Amino acid sequence: MLGRTPFMTFLTYAVLIAGVALVALPVWVTFVASTQTLDQVLATPMSLLPGDRLLANYAEVLSAGAGNTTAPVARMLFNSLVMALAIALGKIAISLLSAFALVYFRFRLRQTAFWLVFVTLMLPVEVRIMPTYQVMADLGLIDTYAGLTLPLIASATATFLFRQFFMTVPDELAEAAKIDGAGPMRFFWHVLLPLSSTSIAALFVIQFVYGWNQYLWPLLVTTQESMYPVVIGIKRMIAGGDAATEWPLVMATAMLAMLPPVAVVVLAQKWFIKGLVESDK
Repeated sequence: MLGRTPFMTFLTYAVLIAGVALVALPVWVTFVASTQTLDQVLATPMSLLPGDRLLANYAEVLSAGAGNTTAPVARMLFNSLVMALAIALGKIAISLLSAFALVYFRFRLRQTAFWLVFVTLMLPVEVRIMPTYQVMADLGLIDTYAGLTLPLIASATATFLFRQFFMTVPDELAEAAKIDGAGPMRFFWHVLLPLSSTSIAALFVIQFVYGWNQYLWPLLVTTQESMYPVVIGIKRMIAGGDAATEWPLVMATAMLAMLPPVAVVVLAQKWFIKGLVESDK
């Protein structure tokens, strides 16, 4: 371990401050632009001090949208929230049950089933996007929350992680539960789920951010502005050709889009770190 010399202490803090500045500066510029008028944003150089349009710009995008879309940003944020929660909770639920079956149930071709699930890691949504879209269209799920979320719910990665964790649980716990008369689902609910709480929290954070930032699949499966998630809404607000882009409103939408995933990461930070680094959960 390196000694805590004054030079090393100074160097450590200098690197940390530089890293924070590198990450925080674009966020600060985005926030400042969201509080100014279009003329102030286009001025050279743009002022880095907040303007007087904070409440006006945010209220306008939340209620009426901007640019090429007339859907209010509040509706887009709701769509993104539904999509992120459904994907995160769905992935965790399905992965927990599939990992439980693979570890604690004895059936023929169990290992084959696991490897078939694992092989799907090589088939992301982008590879199977056309047949998936065709299935959603045939089922009439275009422009629905089910169409936005169902194709993204299954997760081989989460199944693998839960399977590896369940394999570290002592067999004596399952034997003791069986002696006490607990069935498989009671053992699952009262033993495995509490032991998996930190892993579930860590995966929830990862999958929530993953679902919130989805762009390609929602772009294909939504045709109505009322079903757009906020990520697509931001892209639609940027005008093309000779049309002028309302950059203050775009930046206000970008700031609003950052708040939910940041809030989830901050609120679940303690559990997230435990789930990733602690072996004794």
